[in-house]
Amino acid sequence: MSTPDASTGAILGSAVGDALGAPFEFGPEGAFSARFPAAGHGGEMCGGGGWDPGEATDDTQMAVLVGESLLECGELRLPDVFRRFQRWAASDPKDIGLQTEAVLGSGDPWDLAASLHFQVSQRAAGNGALMRAATSAVHFARDGREATMEAGRRIAALTHGDRAAWEGTAVFHELVRVALDGADPLAALPETLALVHPDHRERYGVVLAPDWHPDLATEFNGAVWPCLGSAVWALRTTSSYEDAVRAAVDLGGDTDTVAAVTGGLAGAVYGAGAIPRRWTEPLHVPLPGFGDRVLRAAELTELARRLAG
Repeated sequence: MSTPDASTGAILGSAVGDALGAPFEFGPEGAFSARFPAAGHGGEMCGGGGWDPGEATDDTQMAVLVGESLLECGELRLPDVFRRFQRWAASDPKDIGLQTEAVLGSGDPWDLAASLHFQVSQRAAGNGALMRAATSAVHFARDGREATMEAGRRIAALTHGDRAAWEGTAVFHELVRVALDGADPLAALPETLALVHPDHRERYGVVLAPDWHPDLATEFNGAVWPCLGSAVWALRTTSSYEDAVRAAVDLGGDTDTVAAVTGGLAGAVYGAGAIPRRWTEPLHVPLPGFGDRVLRAAELTELARRLAG
């Protein structure tokens, strides 16, 4: 079974990656290490780009909404998750994905909004479902491989009509489950890929292969495939939480989300104790639309404890 340290590591690790990457979003490759050349020296939670130091973005805000719905409902109730998303989106958050905003603001029913949007746009393979998956990954880990992957798909489908987004979220759920069990998520990739929908298996096989590098991506890392591939690459090519997240932010582009996904995986592997305190101390997660609530590391730790059951 998962340890509290690993479960907290996944949720806290994702939030820290999100806040660390936010000021560098859409910036060039290498901007993070140019500013902070050596690990462990401090100051990296620098803020900027409209974000306060340590402020988490929509990635973590939506993850918290998913987690709190699971706890308050006692199960996965998709209409409730969707309503929380709508309430949040209507309150003018600092950042929200274009596709997520379109789906949540469409006025269409919860079970049709994403698919109707996809029919018109034919563009729904962004990383906006993957980015918010740390809380649900922790919660469903105890239910086993097939159940956690299916839960990942169902939550992703609330806002993303393209099955590619569902499958990426399902893979993330399973890799976190393996890590929480104390096993190596990288070693579990072949078995996990075998459960990816056949229409999407080959494309995920490419970006999750041991010889793939983010420079080989055929899309911007705001798309689900290179985002997940980059997170797995960062985990594979480093040996600590800090180094994995640094590598993720250094890729440039959609830095908050790539680092959030990386941080979720690396946090599950290395545990909450491996996340630098200088990063968790300024961390805070505002929740627009839900009063003046702001969650800090202590509240995220308690959320993780309850979600892990």
